[in-house]
Amino acid sequence: MANIDEMGVRRFGRWNRTGMFTLAERECRRFMAIWSQTVMGPLINAGLLLAVFAIAIGPARGQIMGVDYVMFIAPGLLMMTVIQNSFANTSSSILAAKVQGNIVDTLMPPLSPLELLFGYLAGGLARGALVGLVIGAVMIVGLGTGLAHPLWFLTFLLLGGLMMGALGILGGIVANKFDQMSAITNFIITPLSFLSGTFYSIDDLPPALTTAAHFDPFFYLIDGARYGTLGVSDSSPWLGLAVCAGVTAALCLLALRWFQKGYRLKS
Repeated sequence: MANIDEMGVRRFGRWNRTGMFTLAERECRRFMAIWSQTVMGPLINAGLLLAVFAIAIGPARGQIMGVDYVMFIAPGLLMMTVIQNSFANTSSSILAAKVQGNIVDTLMPPLSPLELLFGYLAGGLARGALVGLVIGAVMIVGLGTGLAHPLWFLTFLLLGGLMMGALGILGGIVANKFDQMSAITNFIITPLSFLSGTFYSIDDLPPALTTAAHFDPFFYLIDGARYGTLGVSDSSPWLGLAVCAGVTAALCLLALRWFQKGYRLKS
């Protein structure tokens, strides 16, 4: 492995930018090749969820934090879609390569663990951000939500894509079969995203569940997106920024370590 790294340094300099950007481009081309499933599908799902909740609950629910219910849940649906798509992009890419036996095609080129991490994260971030920005544009034009704090919105959008991209890398490395990945998605990702204040304020929960919600990093992503669009939130955006940045850094460091060791990739 050291010889490969030395060859990469001699040929490409300190950073193998060509290889890293090629990997990032491959990850982006991968999801754009089936854009009807990876981009349009999530957009339609988010629109249907918004329509169902608006019709079934909206008129009876009234307002939350002084905001109409439909406008309140829209940023949560946006971030939930970003979470699911960023995770799906990196996890499916690594797992599919392992199952098909071509993960070696990614490991053999002179790419350092950090360059592998950046390449995969670029694809997850691109897919999540693309879907999030499209939904955000629809919210602003169709619902009139506006952007109360654009920089906060973009910050949490990027953090959501990076956090879930890194978590997807870890999931793809751990899982050896698609059934195992489905279990991770169904029993971890989906429950945490649905139970993180997407459709309600956590102040409406019993005290024990309110406390538990503050340990869910997905809550801070959704709360931050809501603050960026509507200007209301259940917690301080600075606290959310600190939690999300810390969790993202920890996940990236773990993914980097696993790439360095070749954990469950070289066997």
